[in-house]
Amino acid sequence: MARVILITGSNRGIGRELAAQFAADGDTVLLSARNGDAAVQAAAEIGGDTHPVQLDASDPASIKTAAQKVEAEHGRLDVLVNNVGGIFDYAQQASTADLGVVQEALEINLFSTWRVTQAMLPLLRKAQGARIVNVSSEAASLARMGASTPAYGASKAALNALTRSLAAELAEDGITVHAASPGWTASDLGGEGGRPLAEGAASIKHVVNLPAEAGTGAFYQDEQILPW
Repeated sequence: MARVILITGSNRGIGRELAAQFAADGDTVLLSARNGDAAVQAAAEIGGDTHPVQLDASDPASIKTAAQKVEAEHGRLDVLVNNVGGIFDYAQQASTADLGVVQEALEINLFSTWRVTQAMLPLLRKAQGARIVNVSSEAASLARMGASTPAYGASKAALNALTRSLAAELAEDGITVHAASPGWTASDLGGEGGRPLAEGAASIKHVVNLPAEAGTGAFYQDEQILPW
């Protein structure tokens, strides 16, 4: 039976490439975007068993409507990929950072995932061996963290903390939760110079496809575990 996979922010960039890879594998892909028309267009272009979903991760009402749509049309959710992210503040340093930018980064990189996950959990609990994959970044590794991108790094580190907390809580429900870094990828966020989208998406796809015996609550990039 094909998996039902919801990918947030998947009308462009890494999310869209990931949606295309799963659709090519025969999965049922729920391609979501803040703009419903953008989701419809991207789903049509990808083809396969790809369905558009309007979902604004900053809007609880939009998230609730999306969850109701998934339940009505599919009855369950096997995989949730929290891909929405942003605010790569390469020009800032922690000592002088604009805290408004930091708050915005936390909103996009932490709270959006938290909201969507809470709303989708009832559907994940209806599946067997469901999985949540939070798209993080190697910049979130405390062991490797430097002075650059303080808002981005701190907000993604907070996302990793949420990942660990959810993994511990949901283990009894048989739901695994991991963080996955795509590495530096040539996307709207990553900019030019990064590796191809297909490679960044493959790093996340590996985590979605991990066997159950791999456990829960880990942080991966390119099939390797990263230090927290």
